[in-house]
Amino acid sequence: MLNFNSVGEKFKKLREESGLTQGQIAEYLSVNQSYISRYEKNERQLSADLLEKLSNFFGCSIDYFTSDDSPYSPLPFALRATCITSEDFETIAAINKIALNLRDMENISKEG
Repeated sequence: MLNFNSVGEKFKKLREESGLTQGQIAEYLSVNQSYISRYEKNERQLSADLLEKLSNFFGCSIDYFTSDDSPYSPLPFALRATCITSEDFETIAAINKIALNLRDMENISKEG
């Protein structure tokens, strides 16, 4: 079941658990920080492209954000740098996308 009202809440929880600021995420997504604030309050919705970027970065499916029934199994990673650049965010997102695809393939092979 689609639930767009919980998208901002789930995003905010993931962002805070990761120790990231709204400004850092805004820079990664190339949007204004106020856009992130409004998004977290469910006053705005993200485009499909931005939602995909967030899903890749946080290592979860888009379904996690939009469905109450989709579980979240975080991909463990640690950020040890005090100054994270947008390039770092892009790299983390790319690695997470690969890891998610690998997890999905392993699940498919177990089912088949």
